[in-house]
Amino acid sequence: MTTLTSPVAPVSNRHDLMRRTAFLGGALYVLTFLSSIPASVLTGPALDPAYVRGPGLDDQIALAGVLDIVNILAAIGSAVVLYPVVKRQNATLALGFVASRLTEGALLFTAVLTTLSMVTLRQQGDAFTVADPDTLVATAAGLVAVHDWAFLLGTGMAVANALMLAPLMYRSRLVPRVIPLLGLVGAPMLLAANLLTVFGLNEQVSTLSTLALPGIFFWELSLGIYLMVKGFKPAPILASPVANPAPSLAVTR
Repeated sequence: MTTLTSPVAPVSNRHDLMRRTAFLGGALYVLTFLSSIPASVLTGPALDPAYVRGPGLDDQIALAGVLDIVNILAAIGSAVVLYPVVKRQNATLALGFVASRLTEGALLFTAVLTTLSMVTLRQQGDAFTVADPDTLVATAAGLVAVHDWAFLLGTGMAVANALMLAPLMYRSRLVPRVIPLLGLVGAPMLLAANLLTVFGLNEQVSTLSTLALPGIFFWELSLGIYLMVKGFKPAPILASPVANPAPSLAVTR
């Protein structure tokens, strides 16, 4: 008689898997900071429409674009890595977290395309046979406007990320509860600042926007560092079977 059995992974193996998952998820979170912060500094010159008529810092802007792409891939990767664990707490919120990260990546990628397009305009400005040089600057101003909106909406997705992931981390107790609390408190503040910006009542770079950032900033940074250094705290959801169990084995009796 032949039956199918599904072997249960040893506790030690399961613990090692969770530790590696936590480390990788945390490392990807930290990588988003290590790439996005210098990228935002390096991108600065290209956000002036006059850039297309100046000597340009094309290599710098290209490096910023590469760092931004690293940030996008790391952000999406963090959601993919953590999904098999946090879906045990709530599959709907976990899937929503992955979707929000993908949306964030798409918006930020649009912002990257606009800055790289500024480099192209500067390098090939003469090839466009623009009769009035001011027209070239006007085109660049349009690209900057698209960048600003894509960047505002892309970084604003940090609100959705927090509202999806922070409750999962808080309820599951996978990390100290003070960490997701930062996200739960910071998300409404950033949402309010961004909505005011959308309706023209707040500047994208302003005191209000700056005051709205720390909650989300430290939520994501502390989550990444904690997962890298400590891993997941012991929690009931970690006792459930691993997300990708070993294949069944045929046993003949």
